[in-house]
This record gives sequence, C-alpha cells and structure tokens, in this order.
Amino acid sequence: MTALATLRRAAAPLAIALCALHTPAHATGLATCDSGAKSGWQSTDVLTKQLTDKGWQVRRIKEDGGCYEVYALDDKGQRVEAYFHPVTLAPVPTKVR
Repeated sequence: MTALATLRRAAAPLAIALCALHTPAHATGLATCDSGAKSGWQSTDVLTKQLTDKGWQVRRIKEDGGCYEVYALDDKGQRVEAYFHPVTLAPVPTKVR
C-alpha cells in the first residue's frame, strides 16, 4: 500500500468525526432560542429559584437549541419538560413532536 493510500484510508474516519463535532449535540428541535453569547445568559441557579418559588421540583436543566431545557415536577406533581429563554428566562413555546 502506498503512503497516499494509507493517508486516504486514515483521513476518512477523521473527516467523519470532525463533521460530527459541528452538529448540535442532542438538539431535539422542539424549541430554539436566539440567545446570543453565553456571557449574556442568566445562570441556571436563577432559573431554578424562579421555578422552585412556583412550587416546581427541578430535576435537571440542560442546554438545547440555545434554550434552557428543564425537567421538573410542577406544583401539581406532574412531570414537565419545559423550555426557557436563557437571557429573559421567559417560557418558550415548543413545537409538537
């Protein structure tokens, strides 16, 4: 095998891996936020306090589509998956699955 063939064979998996790095990780597409730079985002602690003050039990907050995605139990004990804008912390409408 020539050096060029070896290089091509090694480069293909690397190119695929690099392309995968440029795709959003686990973005569901249920909501998107034009949220700008993360330096302008409010902390998840502020969002947690806002929701616990409403009687929610926050289980997890993660980033999805530029929004905060919240998994929680609401004030009635119902499981909730909700999205919030990271700058304003306003609820974000979701698309139907």
